Amino acid sequence: MPSKRLVLSYIFDWITIVAIAALGAGWEFLTPFHRPFSLVDLSISYPFETKETIPTWLLVLVALIVPAAITFLVCLIFVPGPTASKKTPKSLIWRRKFWEWNTAWMGLALSLATAFMVTQGMKLLFGKPRPDLLSRCRPDPSRILQTDVSTYGDTVDPRWVLVTSAICTQTDDDILQDGFKSFPSGHASFSWAGLLYLTLFLASKFAVAIPFLPPRPFSTNPAYTSAVAPSNLKNQGILPTHKQPRAETGMSSSSYSEEHVVPIRYQAAAPPVWTLILVLVPVGAAIYITSTRFTDFRHHGWDLIFGSLIGITTSWFSFRWYHLPITRGAGWSWGPRSYMRSWGIGVGVGSYVGTEGWSHNGKSETAHAPDLPPRRQNGYQTTPGEEVGHENAGPTQSRYTTDRYAV
Repeated sequence: MPSKRLVLSYIFDWITIVAIAALGAGWEFLTPFHRPFSLVDLSISYPFETKETIPTWLLVLVALIVPAAITFLVCLIFVPGPTASKKTPKSLIWRRKFWEWNTAWMGLALSLATAFMVTQGMKLLFGKPRPDLLSRCRPDPSRILQTDVSTYGDTVDPRWVLVTSAICTQTDDDILQDGFKSFPSGHASFSWAGLLYLTLFLASKFAVAIPFLPPRPFSTNPAYTSAVAPSNLKNQGILPTHKQPRAETGMSSSSYSEEHVVPIRYQAAAPPVWTLILVLVPVGAAIYITSTRFTDFRHHGWDLIFGSLIGITTSWFSFRWYHLPITRGAGWSWGPRSYMRSWGIGVGVGSYVGTEGWSHNGKSETAHAPDLPPRRQNGYQTTPGEEVGHENAGPTQSRYTTDRYAV
C-alpha cells in the first residue's frame, strides 16, 4: 500500500485543481473593464438572443460530465488490457484500474479548471463588447455629449464618436456586465478543454494514431528498407547488386548476420478506419458548440479562435502531464511518484520516480539490477549513477524507470 505521505500529496493535487477552478468562478463576481464603443458600430448591433443554443448547464454536461463518465467506464472495462496474465491478483488489477481512473479524472479536471480560470480572467482584463452589446445596453442618444471619449468623427455625424457604458439604460446589471465579456469565448475554451482531452484519452487507450516510426541508430544495413521478409533475408543473405563480387560491394553473407532486423515498413501499421470515430466525435462536438456562439451573436470570430486555442492548449498539456505519449505509451498513464519525492525534489535529483517505492515497507516498483545495489543519499534511495552531482545521473535513472519495470 502507498504511504500516507504519497496519498496526501495527491489529495493536495486535487485540492489545488479545485482551487484553480474556484479562482475562476470567483472572478465572475468582479466587474470587467468596459471598452468604449460606438453607437454606429454594426459589429456590436446584433440582437440579444435570450435563448442560447447551448446553455451553460448543457455545456457542463457535454464537456465535463460526459467525458468524466466515458473515461471512468473505459478504465473500469478495458484496463489493464489483454496483456495482463489471468493469474494476476485481483487486487493488483483493481489497483491499476483505480490509478488509471484517478489520472484520467485529474487530467480532465486540470484541463477544464485551467481553461476556465484563464478565460474568466482574460474576460475581465480585456472587457471587449459582445456582438449584441447595443441591444443589451439600450443606449440613450441624448447622453452622447456626457459620455463621449473621442470626438474625432463628430464633424461627420454627432453619433460617430466613442462613448462609455454610462450611456446605457439597461436596468439589469448582470446583462450589461456580461455584454463586455466577449473575449475570449468561454464556451469555446471549456468545450475544447474537455472534449479534446477526451479525444486524446481515447486515442491513447485504443491506439488511434498516425503510425509512428521510432528513431534508430544509423546503419548501412539495406535490410532495414528492404521489401523482403526477414525470414527470407536470413535464408538468402544480403546479395550483391549487378553481379559484382562480394569483395567489391563490401557485403558478405555474414556482414549483418548478428544484427536482428525488422524492416521499417513492418514496424507499424495504420489503425482500422472505424477507430477514427472515437476521436472525431468529441472534436466535432467541440466545433459545433463553438459555432453556436457565433450564430447566437455572443462572440466575434477571433473570440472563438482564441478561446479554442486556450482549450486546445490546456487539454494537450493536461493529458501529457498525466499520460505517456500516445504513439509510444501503450495507453498507460504515468505511474505515481515515489513516496520520498511525493512533495517535490531538489536540484540534482533527476526524476520524481526512484527506487524507494511507494512506501517504507512496500516493494519498489522500479526494481534495481542485482549488480547495482541501491544506496541512500540525502534521504533518497538511489542506484549508482543517480547520485547528486554524478555526471551520468540522467541516463542511469532513465534506465531503471522505463517500461521494463513499469507497473
